[in-house]
Amino acid sequence: MTAETPALLKDILGLRALETIADAGSGVSPRFDREAFLGAASDGLDALSIRERVRHIADALHPALPGDHAARLDVLRAMAPRLTHGFQAIAIIEYVARHGLADFDASMDALADLTRFGSAEFAIRPFLVADSARALATMTRWTGSDDDHVRRLASEGARPRLPWAARVPALKADPTLAAPILEALKADPSAYVRKSVANHLNDIAKDRPDWLLARLNDWPQGDARTAWIVRHALRTLIKKGDPGALALIGVGHGAAVSVRDFVIVPATVRLGDRIAISAEILSDSPDDQRLVVDYRVHYARAGGKTAPKVFKLKTFALAGRDTATLAIGQTIRDFSTRRHHPGRHEVELIVNGRTLATAAFDLLPG
Repeated sequence: MTAETPALLKDILGLRALETIADAGSGVSPRFDREAFLGAASDGLDALSIRERVRHIADALHPALPGDHAARLDVLRAMAPRLTHGFQAIAIIEYVARHGLADFDASMDALADLTRFGSAEFAIRPFLVADSARALATMTRWTGSDDDHVRRLASEGARPRLPWAARVPALKADPTLAAPILEALKADPSAYVRKSVANHLNDIAKDRPDWLLARLNDWPQGDARTAWIVRHALRTLIKKGDPGALALIGVGHGAAVSVRDFVIVPATVRLGDRIAISAEILSDSPDDQRLVVDYRVHYARAGGKTAPKVFKLKTFALAGRDTATLAIGQTIRDFSTRRHHPGRHEVELIVNGRTLATAAFDLLPG
């Protein structure tokens, strides 16, 4: 690999990481079988993705760790501070997920200890699958922890739509099961925890929007911490222009405004080019108005179809009879989650949930 070649994500758990984990194990326990671990962990490693490597390393620890499960958990706890990267910690935490269900409570306690070194949000999912009520009861108790990593784990681990994580049938059937956890953390002092709570609530918004709006309507937004959670929890519904979500952040559905000069330049681009989007918003009212301004791009797809995606532009207060000029830039480039196709891309300007103007740009092939 040259200096110019970027490292692959999976190489974070390469041979050097195995040596670090092995050093940690032998450094805390003379009975840790270093050679057994390195032999099993390195076997077939090159062909594995990052997620596969996490599981592979966890299984390689099984014949290397000494004693019964309780003793092995003690060794893992002692190893964690000696590791040099969060993914190394995630790999040893995965051991608990794959080999700890038979000792449910001790393993859950270990996850709470280990999450400080590499988040245990994925490792806790098998426990939720095996016994959701028992796991959620423990996680609810964690909301009283002094450690913000543990409080975050209570929320993040129970997210109904946690990205890259195994789905939990009970949460799929009822995504509100973790409501007591969210209630306990609705004014958490840690931004790290509040972000997780907001993301958890946003997951629920996709399946139970009415429940979410009713619950958040009862939350006192006089506390700035709670108000922040509410705003971020409602982002999916706000992008859809949901009147109830807009009302919860003090915004009416629709606004007494006009749009002038909604423009996209250049009007014709190629992949990699940057467009500039601008508009003037004119107040038609003598009163101040709070505005949420978004724009929706209808991405061209094969066969003449389109795929809409909403982007935030600005949330602000517009004084009576005043005018605001808004502008934003966007580079048209491919992502792993979005591939561009040549064709016409319609763009809508959305103010308080209603489309007030349209424009377009054309993406050329090549």
